[in-house]
Amino acid sequence: MTSSETCEVLIVGGGPAGSTCARALTGAGIDTLVLDKQTFPRDKTCTGWITPPVVAELKLDIDAYARNGNVIQPYTGFRTSVLGGPEVETRYPGVVSYGIRRREFDDYLLQRCGARLLLGEKLATLERDGAGWVVNNRVRARLLVGAGGHFCPVARQFGAQLGATEAVIAGQEIEFEMTPQQQAACTIRPDTPELFFLEDLSGYAWAVRKQQVLNVGLGRQNNQHLAQQVEDFLEFLKQRGKIAADIPTRCKGHAYLLYGQTRRALLDDGVLLIGDAAGLAYPQSGEGIRPAVESGLLAAATIIEARGDYSRAQLEHYVRRIEQRFGPRQDTTVFNFATLLPAPLKQSLAKKALRNPWFSRHVLMDRWFLHRHQGPLADARA
Repeated sequence: MTSSETCEVLIVGGGPAGSTCARALTGAGIDTLVLDKQTFPRDKTCTGWITPPVVAELKLDIDAYARNGNVIQPYTGFRTSVLGGPEVETRYPGVVSYGIRRREFDDYLLQRCGARLLLGEKLATLERDGAGWVVNNRVRARLLVGAGGHFCPVARQFGAQLGATEAVIAGQEIEFEMTPQQQAACTIRPDTPELFFLEDLSGYAWAVRKQQVLNVGLGRQNNQHLAQQVEDFLEFLKQRGKIAADIPTRCKGHAYLLYGQTRRALLDDGVLLIGDAAGLAYPQSGEGIRPAVESGLLAAATIIEARGDYSRAQLEHYVRRIEQRFGPRQDTTVFNFATLLPAPLKQSLAKKALRNPWFSRHVLMDRWFLHRHQGPLADARA
C-alpha cells in the first residue's frame, strides 16, 4: 500500500459478506479494496456450516477446497431435542450441509476474491470528502461498504447504537481439534450435528463434529447467566457420554442481530451495510453465513447497476432486493407465536413439537435451519 491509496469501493470487513461482495465487484471490473483490522487466517466464533445453496452461490469447488487442506464435513442428518428430553433423529438421502472451520473458510474466500487487501488495520477515522470518503487519512473511496459484523465501525458511524436499542443474540462456544483419545470418547457422529433447544425457547445449544474437530456452544436471546448455562451444557454432554471429560473449557463469545429485530439503516449516500453489520441472521436459527453471502451478492448487483451514482436514491434498490429475499424488515422473534403464551404452556408445546418427527424434519430442519424451500440466489440483479 502507498501512503495515499484510492479505490472505487472500500469494503470494511473481510468475512464472507465482504469477500463475496468484493469478488463480484472485481469480476465486474470495479476497483475494490478490502480493509480488516485482523490478519487472516483468524479465529471466528461460529458453529460453522454451509448448505448446498451457499456452495452454489459461492461457486465453491468442494473437492478443491478439501485438497487445500481445509476441513469440510458432509452432514446427512441431525439429532434434535429439548435439552434433556428425548432426541429425534432426522436423516436425509444426501448431503444437506457441510461443516467448515471459519478461520479456514473465511481466509479461503478472501484470498480468492481478487480485490486488493489491507489487513491488520482497523478503521480509525472516517471523513466525508466531496463525493467520497477518506479512511484513516490515507485511503480514498467513492463508496463505503460496511461488512464488519455486529460491531462494524461503519454501522456505528451511521447510527447503530450497540446494546442500547438492539435485541442481541449472545453466544459462547468452544472449537478445537480433538486428540485421538477424545475422538474415541466422542459419540457425536461426524455426519450428524446435535441441537438442544432451551425449554423457554430463548435459544439452543449444539454439539457439532467436523472430521477431527469438535464445536460445542450455546446461544440465546440475552446473555443473562449465559456462562453458567454453557458450563451446565458441557457437563450435560459429559454425563450423557457424548464428549470426553477433558475437553478445553475456555469459551469464546459472539453477538449478532436477527433479521427484523434491528432498526439499523441499510444504506445512506455512499454507504451500504451487508451481512451481520446489517443484522441479517435468520430469526429462527440465527444462521448468518447464507444471509451474509447473499447480501454481498445483492449489494454488488446494486453497485454495478449504479454505474458510479452512489446516492441514497440509487442505492435504495438494495433494500428492495433484501426485502424480496428475506421478507419485510418488520419486528419478529425467534418463535413469534411463543411470545403470546404462558411459560408453562409454551414449554409443553415445545416439548411436544420437538418430539414429533414430522415437525422436526419439515419445519425445524427443512424450513428453519436448512431453508430447503429456498434455492440458491440465481440472479442478484433481479
